[in-house]
Amino acid sequence: CLMMESNMVWIVEDDLFLRNSFTEIINSTDDFVVSGAFRSGEDALRQLKTSQPDFVLMDIELPGKNGVESTLAIKQSAPHVQVIMVTVYEDTELVFNSLKAGASGYITKSANVGQIINGLREIRDGGAPISSKIARMVIDSFHINHQSPLTKREEEILRMVAQGKTFTQISGQLFIARETTKTHV
Repeated sequence: CLMMESNMVWIVEDDLFLRNSFTEIINSTDDFVVSGAFRSGEDALRQLKTSQPDFVLMDIELPGKNGVESTLAIKQSAPHVQVIMVTVYEDTELVFNSLKAGASGYITKSANVGQIINGLREIRDGGAPISSKIARMVIDSFHINHQSPLTKREEEILRMVAQGKTFTQISGQLFIARETTKTHV
């Protein structure tokens, strides 16, 4: 029998219940396995010296180094590691600071099981999982900023993401390749 390659995931979350829940959710898939679960960014960074995951689900509000600082440190030590912020916060500054620190996606803790797994699969396949609320926030901030670096097409696609449309739906609606949609995002 052929075994699917498992992608290693770390969870950095100070809430034990959530840490255990995320572990159970991820380990229930065929393509991901939790290889580390940590209470703090410092604990994860110490472990990074001896092993490295493919992906990290990172809480923002952590004891000691917060999730943004921890993401920055992980990306400096292991640039290939993909970090997805998982948080209750939908604060514009935290979102942008997380993305600037190197996060590849941003999902709110209100996301359901499917959204968390789909977020990991999307990032593995080269996408950038961002909840529709976060995408809306990004759009709104660019509307305020008339010096937006986004093209009209990028704004159009971002608006569709904010409406909850998938890359496939967007590609079909705009008559462009799915890869082109991913590139614009």
